[in-house]
Amino acid sequence: MSTLSDLLAEHTDLPGAAVDHLQRVVGEWQLLADLSFADVLLWVGTESEKNRSEGTVICVAHCRPTTASTAFPEDAVGTVVSESEHPQVLRALVEGRVVRGEDETWREGMPPRREAVPVRLDGRVIAVLSRDTNLSHQRAQSPLELAYLDCAEDLCQMISDGTFPIRESRSDTNSSPRAGDGFIRLDTEGTVVYASPNALSAYHRMGLSSDLVGQDLAALTRSLVTDPFESQEAAGYIRDTLADKPGRRMEIEARGATVLLRALVLKPGGRHVGAAVVVRDVTEVKRRDRALLSKDATIREIHHRVKNNLQTVAALLRLQARRTGNDEARQALTESVRRVTSIALVHDTLSMSVDEEVDLDEVIDRLVPMLSDVAGVGVPVAIRREGSFGVFSAERATPLVMVLTELVQNAIEHAFDPGVTGTVTLSAERSARWLDVIIHDNGRGLPENFDLEKSDRLGLQIVRTLLGAELGGSLGLHPGSGGGTDAVLRVPLGRRTARY
Repeated sequence: MSTLSDLLAEHTDLPGAAVDHLQRVVGEWQLLADLSFADVLLWVGTESEKNRSEGTVICVAHCRPTTASTAFPEDAVGTVVSESEHPQVLRALVEGRVVRGEDETWREGMPPRREAVPVRLDGRVIAVLSRDTNLSHQRAQSPLELAYLDCAEDLCQMISDGTFPIRESRSDTNSSPRAGDGFIRLDTEGTVVYASPNALSAYHRMGLSSDLVGQDLAALTRSLVTDPFESQEAAGYIRDTLADKPGRRMEIEARGATVLLRALVLKPGGRHVGAAVVVRDVTEVKRRDRALLSKDATIREIHHRVKNNLQTVAALLRLQARRTGNDEARQALTESVRRVTSIALVHDTLSMSVDEEVDLDEVIDRLVPMLSDVAGVGVPVAIRREGSFGVFSAERATPLVMVLTELVQNAIEHAFDPGVTGTVTLSAERSARWLDVIIHDNGRGLPENFDLEKSDRLGLQIVRTLLGAELGGSLGLHPGSGGGTDAVLRVPLGRRTARY
């Protein structure tokens, strides 16, 4: 099954910021599906924006509710439909408004069978989220169902407004409680106006002996938590949410119970109407998770030790380079120091990560001063980064960092005449499909009749090998538009489907 990133890379040319926003939508939408009692599908246009009105749409992600029967027994991911087959989705994409199926309105508290909601980012519609309800199993309109549906409507309006989801860590949203674990609705003052039975049970386990409805949730939670610092933090988290200052979901402990809590401000149409809080009693889960903590710590410790060993190797090579009297040997040892150091930086980042992913911007920003130090030239060369490289998996981050290191070092060593200062710029642009990087220098330009494929420079040979064997990318060296040289690097991000 293709991932969301793969499908977006194959069928769209969305910029990286739009891809990140859709990833956040998918990270949140299990809550929306459960509150809506409906399947939630994410659709994108398969044509360019100028031809969007005549194009088709494709489903790139599908979420089923855990609170109701699915409307689609078969998975809808990869389904391509035209306007005649799914008219409200394409209309929502083109018109930028919530569109319901023909003659479908809310009746007696029941939602419409089919609804399409535009997904906005910075004022632009980038996708459509549809809600499809299986009305063959009609639900009794209890207070729980009404509270769920009311909150779902607010969240959908915020998605259409472009104010939800907010930018927060993926681990935060992916580990959040679900609506069925426990749901609480607050008014604008932070008073509980509805609490589901599971939410009430979670608070009872923390020591509450009364009902939740009518209570100030922040003050109540503070009174139940025994640790004074944690109690203040929990109360502040709820109040900050009501003040539209979102924070990370948090765990609170009271009387031997552990409860996971996450709060979301509700501002449909820009109007503050309160907040939704989902809670989950994770006491038993927490006990099992403690056994996994030692495993995660072991993995991070391995990365830390690998980093230390690589730094020791780099130090030994640096010492040997200083003691050798052969200029060629000294240069080779210095280049080895740089390569080993770049790999060590990746392991250092992984030693502080829990998900085996590397923020490449952080690594490059730490690597740039080291490249300047070991440049081996007699004049200063300024190195700067523009744009964002984003997050990569550990297995791809190491070869990519090495490729960038070699290209920057190649520019430093070969672009500038003796005694001439210069600048090397790394410009990155990330889309759903590609990471495009240009390493530009303002030096003397490429040698006459230069051929990348025939070059015998070790650094360029390393780059070509890593691009072909590890990254599946491409490299070109061209004269810069304003002088100097551009090393143009393109690395695919999504898995491309083979075409015949």
